[in-house]
Amino acid sequence: MPYRRTENVFRRLAERERSILDAAGALAAEGGMGAVQVAAVAARAGIAAGTVYRYFPSKTDLVAELVAAVAGRELDAMKAAGDAAPGPLSALAACISTFAARALNQRRLAWAVLGEPVDAAVDAMRLDFRQSLADELEARIAIAIRSRRLPDQDARVAAPALVGALMEGLLGPLAPSHDGDIAGSRAAVQAATLLSLRALGMVDAQARGLVAQCVLP
Repeated sequence: MPYRRTENVFRRLAERERSILDAAGALAAEGGMGAVQVAAVAARAGIAAGTVYRYFPSKTDLVAELVAAVAGRELDAMKAAGDAAPGPLSALAACISTFAARALNQRRLAWAVLGEPVDAAVDAMRLDFRQSLADELEARIAIAIRSRRLPDQDARVAAPALVGALMEGLLGPLAPSHDGDIAGSRAAVQAATLLSLRALGMVDAQARGLVAQCVLP
């Protein structure tokens, strides 16, 4: 019995923490990181502000955990799409298009955890997310180069360049808005993926064929 009670307590604690992070994510998706305030998160989660502080001693701790949660979820989806692809080039295309589609589907949240101007402490945390994205793309690019499917190039330079292009082209303040436009969003994801594959040296016809095969989430 004591074991079961302890197990139940841990489960309730985990559920409460998840509800706090869900509330923080919803606020970030609506108003960016500036909207993630402890009082607002508590109100959205239906709990007292003091309860939030029991789980996250400061707003910075809360934002850091939110970034980590979003990063883990998006990286898992990106890797799963690449691993399910039949070859190195299709894996690379799947990784790019999956990240692009999911980010554009939650554009405000994605920009909040990747590029929205924030204080230095939070920005340092988000750098880890961008680095993880670049690392995953670098690994896929390197495999394609070793298998002679892509021209020889420095994957360490190409990967972060692609991350920057995807961020600015789809999420940043210069990117066109596709709110409520499903066809427009799909076309934007395909255009960004095609641009990325061309930039890596893939011939146009092959790049277009791979983009057409991508199953967007």
